[in-house]
Amino acid sequence: MDTATISDRLREGIISGDSVEVVAAVNAALEHGMTPLEVIQGGLQSGMTEVGERFSRYEVYLPEMMMAADAFEQAMKVLDPKLAAAGEEREKLGRVVLGAVQGDIHNLGKNIVATMLKVRGFEVFDLGVDVPASVFVDKAQELGANVIGLSALMTTTMPQQKTVIEHLKARGVRGKYFVMIGGGCTNADWAKEIGADAYGQSAGDAVTLALDAVKKQVS
Repeated sequence: MDTATISDRLREGIISGDSVEVVAAVNAALEHGMTPLEVIQGGLQSGMTEVGERFSRYEVYLPEMMMAADAFEQAMKVLDPKLAAAGEEREKLGRVVLGAVQGDIHNLGKNIVATMLKVRGFEVFDLGVDVPASVFVDKAQELGANVIGLSALMTTTMPQQKTVIEHLKARGVRGKYFVMIGGGCTNADWAKEIGADAYGQSAGDAVTLALDAVKKQVS
């Protein structure tokens, strides 16, 4: 079995959301002599990118996306220790602090966004759910983050997205971070109203926004 065939197997396993097959393919790739980075940047990354694009086109839905994300995470449990042992490190495009705002305990969409950002090369710090505004700001300052992602699934928690931005302004650091919001109850008008930099309707949108933001920060 050659490298191209293994990469195709990895890609198809991700697309089908078959975590058992993906882990088996990862082990086969390593036994074949592929490096952990080659495994990630080959079939795993292309598979997740394809699933993300299909999701944005409504060709697959949340269950399929969740299965693909889980398969990717299972693969990374095998690959992360080997990356560290080999002294390899994936190129990090930027750092993202992500979480569901205070009062909100929904995490499915947030978890998908986190996975897709990791696939594209971001270092993601997922704060989880029910996160106070000050914690977002503290963590972003501590880590030197580029992007802050704020998720809200309920109309009652939407104001907390605004509160995070107010905290950033109060500390005089608003301009340091690209703040993007998301969640079923949010939209582009709300993002503009509260002073966020952008609204992402899907995980694919969030990745595109983060990539564009980091490019502008570097240039």
